[in-house]
Amino acid sequence: MKQFRSIIIVAFFILSLVTTIAAVIPTKPAPPKFKNLRILPKNISEAALDKIMDDFNYSLGVKCNYCHTKNEKTDDLIFEKDTKPEKIIARKMMLMTYDINIKYFNASKDRLALQTVSCITCHRQHPYPTTELDSAIIKNK
Repeated sequence: MKQFRSIIIVAFFILSLVTTIAAVIPTKPAPPKFKNLRILPKNISEAALDKIMDDFNYSLGVKCNYCHTKNEKTDDLIFEKDTKPEKIIARKMMLMTYDINIKYFNASKDRLALQTVSCITCHRQHPYPTTELDSAIIKNK
């Protein structure tokens, strides 16, 4: 009986030691969910990224394949590739709007914060910035 009790105490001690070590050893951080994010935060949520991409689609009047490369075999989009010039330009435009909002409108440096100037400001649902006046602007004159 005494020997059995000693075995249980030693087993409990070893289990406690292993549990303590496992809790102290740092775990590897999860790999980023999205690949090749250069402007947006690497830890952006899927919902926040989807909202931003939906805003791009609406503001420029385009679909995802306007900036993202299509896999010809599977018809899927390869979001991490930078083969289309439109994607490179979109990144530059994002930085431009961030700079404008910070410099002229005292916006937060948080790139996901509400902005005064955005894609729709100049694009108005066209792939290229438009010079057309909105009918609302014309009516107010």
